[in-house]
Amino acid sequence: MDRWQAMKVFVKVAEAESFADAGRQLHMSPPAVTRIVSALEETIGTRLLTRTTRSVKLTEAGARYVSDCQRLLGELAEAEAAAAGAYAKPTGTLTVTASVMFGTAFILPIITEYLDNYPGVVARGLFVDRVVNIVDEGVDVAIRIGHLPDSGFTAIRVGQVKRVICGAPAYFEEFGVPTAPADLSRHRIVATTSAWTSLEWRFGSGQKSSISVNPRLSTSTNEAAISAAENGWGLTRVLSYQIAPQLETGLLQTVLSDHEEEPLPIHVVHTDGRHASAKVRSFIDFAVARLRSNRHFN
Repeated sequence: MDRWQAMKVFVKVAEAESFADAGRQLHMSPPAVTRIVSALEETIGTRLLTRTTRSVKLTEAGARYVSDCQRLLGELAEAEAAAAGAYAKPTGTLTVTASVMFGTAFILPIITEYLDNYPGVVARGLFVDRVVNIVDEGVDVAIRIGHLPDSGFTAIRVGQVKRVICGAPAYFEEFGVPTAPADLSRHRIVATTSAWTSLEWRFGSGQKSSISVNPRLSTSTNEAAISAAENGWGLTRVLSYQIAPQLETGLLQTVLSDHEEEPLPIHVVHTDGRHASAKVRSFIDFAVARLRSNRHFN
């Protein structure tokens, strides 16, 4: 008996709950399907299916066995596809997620450059300021900023960013420069109300401390808070990459650098491990190289 063929037939019968329907899908006669399943049960030494005149149901042993068969058949199909070169050429739709500002500024250019190199791929950028469930939402690759929970996913570290407090030179000329976290109570604070932020600002990498800030102005986006800081209205706290252009041009300056927390890691995350398709593997290699070479994340 061909064990792999027998497993395929058994799985199809279990899914269809019918010998006749399974036979039609496999282009086999119902008696042939019945003989194969009976031979498989005899070889294993237990009944896998309960037959009635109207339906076919899995036994308890059959329910366990069908799950194992589906897994083994899936792994066999992957191995055969890889050996045949099915993963050699990236094709299909690639979905990548990141936060809004990070995705727009850094991931979108990587995606467009990748698409120029791989014409067989279509991409979807899911840039949102929330934690996306990459399994439920069909995401291939996620770029995460922050410490990761133990998820079992494959994660590749590509860099780091810091939380920084910043303001415009004009603001510091008028209100002075804070030299310790406690000085912030005497300054205008612009805070954001997104899911990623807190009014409990923490400081220090070893012996940590924290203060509660009382913002004079709250905004729903980091872009708005940064704009208020650029205009010299107050101080705000953001991730370093979010104000990289303003720091380079001198529109903004950071303060309290000696009191910063430890940097937050940046990871490229995916679920498929060594079984990743060509589109996922090639994009990850492409994105990792470019993110690691970006001076803003070193």
